[in-house]
Amino acid sequence: MGLMSIGEFGQASRLSPKALRLYDELGLLVPARVDPESGYRWYELGQLERARKVALLRRIGVPLARIREILGRTPEAAAQEIAGYWSEAEAEHAARRELAGTLVNELTGKTGASGVMGERPKMYEIEVRDMPERRELSLIRRMHQDELVTKSRELFIRPLLGADLPRLEGVVGAPFMIFHGEVSGDSDGPIEWCMPVPADQAEEIAARFPDLTLRTEPAHQEAFVRRRTPSALAGGSEAELAFQELRAWAAENRREASGGIRMLLVRNPANGAAGPDTQFTVPLR
Repeated sequence: MGLMSIGEFGQASRLSPKALRLYDELGLLVPARVDPESGYRWYELGQLERARKVALLRRIGVPLARIREILGRTPEAAAQEIAGYWSEAEAEHAARRELAGTLVNELTGKTGASGVMGERPKMYEIEVRDMPERRELSLIRRMHQDELVTKSRELFIRPLLGADLPRLEGVVGAPFMIFHGEVSGDSDGPIEWCMPVPADQAEEIAARFPDLTLRTEPAHQEAFVRRRTPSALAGGSEAELAFQELRAWAAENRREASGGIRMLLVRNPANGAAGPDTQFTVPLR
């Protein structure tokens, strides 16, 4: 089969040579042949379909690391992953719109639903619950928003889920992330992943994961809100929106947060492929 030069392939795929070199380095679109002396790249005609998929996924904003995951899946699984990404993107866009509205109201002095200057109408129903003492495995890493999904799966979710660990039921046993700082395109957190484990087996389980820290979290109360749509992971803007709501509630009720905002992923078989129920919580003193 004849080979296409990087220039010819770039014209046919509508990808620049710079993009093609980047995708080669990341393993997304590896040339069929590379000249050992000049380093010049050559592509096969059959690679155009993969190039088109990469370009379309980038066009809708899918991070490069997540594209690599998608392209490695079966067509059905890849379609589910893309649908899940777009659901997350739409929720993130809606949250950004609400945050923008909040800023506009603050700057223009417009009143909220209650008639108080600058007050934002409540978008979540805040509840409070008691949480028992728990043993938890945890891992802290710094990362930006576009790494959140892929790194969460790679470093924490897959190793633990693949190990078929005994788990606590319900909200008490739900894995969660703690946002210790801003996570966005400019700020890298850090993020802490936590997995509650049965207390009587905690030491044995921790011995299987030397890279994770085993800790005991004391009993406490927490304020929480439920995300309006299920999804694997929520975007930073939605977390910020929920945090503003929780912070305002804490001030109104004279309660003090004792840590960063958390995102819980609560298993719900009724959701099917849509993913777990997502809740945002803040521990209270």
